[in-house]
Order: sequence, then structure tokens, then C-alpha cells
Amino acid sequence: MVIYFSRISVLLLFLCSWNSFITTAYDALDPTGNITIKWDIMSWTPDGYVAVVTIFNFQQYRHIQAPGWQLGWSWRKKEVIWSMVGAQATEQGDCFKFKGNIPHCCKKTPTIVDLLPGTPYTQQISNCCRGGVISSWAQDPATAISSFQISVGQSGTTNTTVRAPRNVTLKGPGPGYTCGPAQIVKPSKFISADKRRKTQALFTWNITCTYSQFLARKTPTCCVSLSSFYNETIVPCPTCSCGCQNSSQPGSCVDPKIASVVPASGKNSLEPLLQCTKHMCPIRVHWHVKTNYKEYWRVKVAITNFNYNMNYSQWNLVVQHPNFDNITQLFSFNYKPLTPYADINDTAMLWGIKFYNDLLSQAGPVGNVQSELLFRKDPSKFTFEKGWGFPRRIYFNGDNCVMPSPDSYPWLPNATPNLATSPFIILLITFFSFLILM
Repeated sequence: MVIYFSRISVLLLFLCSWNSFITTAYDALDPTGNITIKWDIMSWTPDGYVAVVTIFNFQQYRHIQAPGWQLGWSWRKKEVIWSMVGAQATEQGDCFKFKGNIPHCCKKTPTIVDLLPGTPYTQQISNCCRGGVISSWAQDPATAISSFQISVGQSGTTNTTVRAPRNVTLKGPGPGYTCGPAQIVKPSKFISADKRRKTQALFTWNITCTYSQFLARKTPTCCVSLSSFYNETIVPCPTCSCGCQNSSQPGSCVDPKIASVVPASGKNSLEPLLQCTKHMCPIRVHWHVKTNYKEYWRVKVAITNFNYNMNYSQWNLVVQHPNFDNITQLFSFNYKPLTPYADINDTAMLWGIKFYNDLLSQAGPVGNVQSELLFRKDPSKFTFEKGWGFPRRIYFNGDNCVMPSPDSYPWLPNATPNLATSPFIILLITFFSFLILM
């Protein structure tokens, strides 16, 4: 009986650990990355307050692309939103109790979205109105922030009577983020435009949201293929990397033979329409070891979009390889080293040049971007043996890509003659076999 209960205890412990693993979001390449939502109460009103809500994306390489973020929560009391600047609630809700002055939103669980570019200036505040698109912190800190102003009523008018929203949800743009409870922190401070005066919020809450790829989607979103100049083998993405073709549902993917006549939707959709491939991934990253010089070696990186329903704006690639501590030159990509552990410089973040190739278009003739990387050799560790020239792992837009099995990597050809297939050896074996039979 004791053994039986101990086994149950171990099983329960394992299940709890697994559940914690899939819902938490620790990333070894960005251990402190998160999205922080700061709720600053700036002034009190007769029945509530006016606050500025700011979304800070402190993730190094994970951004929020179109169609943008959605922020939701549950009110603790009978709060309403009187007005908003820089954002809007997607639904007004039932405001039948109000006469004359109708609130912007009366829902117990509002959903807020950013306003679009081109919004009139009277409806804007700083860091708003980019359609919910937020850059990653490493790519562009200036646009890694999004803000809006909200006037809340029926909420209380003092620090002791006001209540923070609960059950905060963030979609960026799909699922994947888990937000903790609001925490009271020191009031935020602000510097005037002339930098001569400081003001501060009356009250501030912080809400921290972290990302998990397991929660975001059931299958991976990208895969990696490999090739080299020293081996004719092209290692494709593993079969069914992101799913398998559904033979029972014709039309679930686009046949490459008719891909040229697929109309461009012009809009981003979270529901992918993929070109039929063996890997069925929206994105394929190809790493080609191109050239070997005396003191340098060159790699070509190509990213291909197989999704007809998504243009990837502000895309980025994170690559881990031990020779990034000696990278010499890049062509047509931006580069920034990621060094979460100060003594190790083996990870690079790559992204497109603005207005040139920072948009990875939907699947089709222009649905790819590429660049070349030049590395200086370190004699103490450089080699092409055993797949050393290929990356250890690759992320696209913050999601881990499926790598081929290491035993399938293109290896260096054997420099010694293959005795098993040498004509001379075969003739010699045949001769001695004939002598033995005689």
C-alpha cells in the first residue's frame, strides 16, 4: 500500500511539474523577457479616475505583429469606461441604465484594441495608433511601447477605494501570453518635454505577462533545412514538422502547381493558408554553408514564407552558433548579439532593413528574404566536421524552429578511399576466393 501511494505521489508530482512547464515561459535566450502593463492613475474624477495604460514589450526578439494586440480584463466592481483616447473597446455593451451621457463601454469584461494609423490627432496620445503593432526591444525600443488613456467611472475616488482590474488577458495577436495579478508599485514618474520638470502618477499598478509557445499554438510554425558546398545532399525540413497534409480534406493546402493563381488577400489572418509541402510549416529557414576561404567562411541564409494569409512585418531571426563571436560582415540584414550570459557570445538576432526587406511577403514569387554572413575562423575550434558549420537552433519571430536530426546533416566526404567499393579490392578478394576454391 505504501509503495502504491508513493507511486501515485510521484505521478502527481510529475503531472504538476509538466503543467508548470507548459504554462510558464522561461526562455534561456531571453531569461528576463516579458510584457509589462503599467496602469498609471493620473487624476481623480467625481466618480472615478483618468489613467494612462502603457504596454512595454521587454522581450528581446518577440514582437507583436498585425493585426495587433488585444487587451482584456474583468472589473472588480461596477466600473464603466466613460471615454478613451488612443484605443477603443471592441464592444459598447449594455448601457441602458444611463441617461444622457452614455459611456464608451459598459461591459464587465471589456476588450481593448489600438487605433489605426491615420487616426485624427484629437484622438491620439503618445505611443498610440499603430494598429496594435509593437516592436521587440532589441529591434526598436522606441516603438516597443503602446499607450492609451482611459477614463473610468463608478470605481472609487481614492487609493483605498479604487480596485485594480483582474483576470487580465493579452493576445499578441493570438494566444500565448499569461498575465499575473496587478501589483501595487511606486508611482511612475514623468519628465516634461523640456526636461526641466518631473511629475508622477497618483497611483500605479504593474501587470506582468509572459509568453509560452506551448500555449500559443499546438504545432511549431517554422522549420530548418540545410545544405553545403562540400556535399551534394540537401537536408530538407523534417516531414510533418508543423503538421501533415490532410488527404481527407482536399483544398486544405494550396498545390504548388496552381500557387501562381492564388489571389493575394492583402490582409493578415491568424488562420494560415499554406502551400502544400512535406513539412507543412508557414516558414522555412534554409542555412547553406556556401564558401570556404583561408581565414573566413561564408553562409547564405534564406527565409521562405509558405503562408498565403500572412505578411510578416518586422520579422526577426535568432540563430545560435559558436562562431557568432567572430562574425565579420552581414549583407542586407541587421545584426545584434544576444548575450544573456555575459561570457558566452554565440547567439545573434537578425532582422530586415527598414523599407528594404523588413517585410516578408505572403507566399509567392516575392515571399522570401535572404542574406549572407561572413565569419572569421578561429583556429582553435573551427571545423566543418560533424556538422559544426550548422546552427544549434533557430527561432523565427520568437518561436523555436524544428531542426533536422543531427545524423542527417551534410558531412564532409571521406578523404580516404572507400575500401568496400574499391575495384582493386574487389578484384583481389575474387582472386583469393578462386585460389581457395582450387
